[in-house]
Amino acid sequence: MSPILHVRSIRSTPVSVPMARPLGTSAQTIRHAPLLLIDLDTTEGVTGRAYLFCYLPAVPAAVARILDAAFEVIADDRVAPLEIGATLARHFRLIGVRGIVAMALAGIDVACWDALAIAAGVPLAVFLGSAPKSIRAYNSNGLGLIEASAAADEAEELLASGFDAIKMRLGRPTLEADLAAIRAVRRRVPDEIKIMADFNQALTLAEARRRCRAIDGEGLYWIEEPIRHDDYSGCAELVRELNTPIQIGENFAGPQAMAAAIAARAADFMMPDLERIGGVTGWQQAAALAATAGIEISSHLFPEASAHVLAATSTAHWLEFVDWAAPILAAPLQIVDGCGRIGDTPGTGVVWNDEAVARYRLT
Repeated sequence: MSPILHVRSIRSTPVSVPMARPLGTSAQTIRHAPLLLIDLDTTEGVTGRAYLFCYLPAVPAAVARILDAAFEVIADDRVAPLEIGATLARHFRLIGVRGIVAMALAGIDVACWDALAIAAGVPLAVFLGSAPKSIRAYNSNGLGLIEASAAADEAEELLASGFDAIKMRLGRPTLEADLAAIRAVRRRVPDEIKIMADFNQALTLAEARRRCRAIDGEGLYWIEEPIRHDDYSGCAELVRELNTPIQIGENFAGPQAMAAAIAARAADFMMPDLERIGGVTGWQQAAALAATAGIEISSHLFPEASAHVLAATSTAHWLEFVDWAAPILAAPLQIVDGCGRIGDTPGTGVVWNDEAVARYRLT
């Protein structure tokens, strides 16, 4: 039986956390991770936690204002994620549950599920019907748009902790530069290491045809978001033409977008993002779609909570591991033999390192 909790307050704290490895993509280079930390306090004394990755330094303050407005709507309500989600969707209907509104509501959803699992005394994975387990992960830190030799050096370093898969970014000014980086990394790491590649939507469809055909024989595990994320017909064309699997999904704005992508056969693999798919509730809906279609799904960012939802996903594929929140967590997710390990800690295991939060807090 689900624990009975009631919403007493929602607190948010903006931080800017230095990244151990800057992330250079075709869109921009990120050196500090702007995060918004969320504490959902309950009348019963349990606190559920979540954090959002806000991409730009100006975004946390805007999301915090949405959280304040949302709290006014659900104050004293029972912590029941589906009901809270429906209530807030109605409240924000005229502006639309998109962008920063969707981010805020996803953060509330994750915090609600965390609180319920903590009150039940079990890890979120167990609360969702799975068991504590290890989830295979790929190292997604670094490997941005750097020179080929530097990419090879960094790829080698990323294999620490037993990783057998890494992700590099593509979308350099020329195809030749991308090919040089791929080949440098491939030569440096053992043959059994899987290399994922992400264009971050850098290409037009015509350029994607040219570049993806050229790299199709380079042994990549997948090619991610070569074109605009919602160009499902273009993505489907690449799926048909290439041997290398196409991966999309981090920009799905709710399960409905994923359903449309599945209907269009827009990708071989998919990777919903917790703060865009709708939190744990949205993830469960997306996981059901994936199971019905027989599509393997991976996570995008938020490895701490994502490990738990993947554990309860029948077509679970890969956990994307980034360490961006690790400096402000009391107990960061442990990687053992290349897998994210879910222990016995109740909830998602996300607890703040208060000293680090104070140090990196945005004013």
